[in-house]
Amino acid sequence: MSDLTGMVTDAVSGNWVDRRAPAWLKPYGRLARWDRPIGWWLLMWPCWWSTALAAGHAGQPFPDPWYLFLFTVGAIAMRGAGCTYNDLVDVNIDSRVERTRTRPIPSGQVTRNQARIFMVLQSLVGLAVLVQFNRFSIGLGIASLAIVAAYPFMKRVTDWPQSVLGLSFSWGALMGWAAVFGQLDWAPVLLYFAGFFWTIGYDTIYAHQDKEDDALVGVRSTALLFADRTLQWVSGLYLAAVFCVALALWLAGAGPLAYLGLLAVMVHLGWQLARLDINDSARCLALFRSNRDTGWLLFGGLVLDSLARNL
Repeated sequence: MSDLTGMVTDAVSGNWVDRRAPAWLKPYGRLARWDRPIGWWLLMWPCWWSTALAAGHAGQPFPDPWYLFLFTVGAIAMRGAGCTYNDLVDVNIDSRVERTRTRPIPSGQVTRNQARIFMVLQSLVGLAVLVQFNRFSIGLGIASLAIVAAYPFMKRVTDWPQSVLGLSFSWGALMGWAAVFGQLDWAPVLLYFAGFFWTIGYDTIYAHQDKEDDALVGVRSTALLFADRTLQWVSGLYLAAVFCVALALWLAGAGPLAYLGLLAVMVHLGWQLARLDINDSARCLALFRSNRDTGWLLFGGLVLDSLARNL
């Protein structure tokens, strides 16, 4: 392997992988995107939202900390496995795109066989997490793998690959409720749709970083599809997400503090839209990363609402 200490172009500055990880682990940490934690945050949030929504519906003062821990570990492991799989599929594309050519496989830091082994190991961690839940949740989790497997190929066949990412990354909105109740209801389904619209919105912003290179190599995306109408499209997607969350809260019998959290989410998403400049890659990346705060705002509202109703 070469250049074990070479940073990936779009990594978070001063991340722990580059600063503290041993040399042999660095390329694997980069492959799993441990140097870019926003991905696992975005995968985790629908799980946490759903768990908190279910806890409130069940009359519990706080979502089960064990479930939150499991979903966090599972999000880190499966996001890493998914990124490794994605990089294996996209190595020829990544080598031709400025932002991605420094990734471990195209840059030669990790061989394809090493990446495959690492993907399996991460998947086993995800499986170990999944089997801690009830049978319904296990089956539901396994069902998501078909979408995960299809996602890397979508940018070759549709202008809407972000919609497939939305189907995959929002799956946790179903999992949290299923973990608590062993079944699904309309509230988590609507939360799933909320995550779906939210994901398309924020990933469209993210995709604007690569639009020139994507157009050159023939990769398709909503960033290219929406082009100068991105603000209108993302505004509509975010509005649809907020509407679906509101319906989910109503169906789950949530109280006023949960709606206050949703109002905070609306303000934050509005701030994103006001700041959006699709021709400023650095700003697009910063706005994309700010969606971690979106997650905290909604989760905080759900938790405070459950606590208040159990005082």
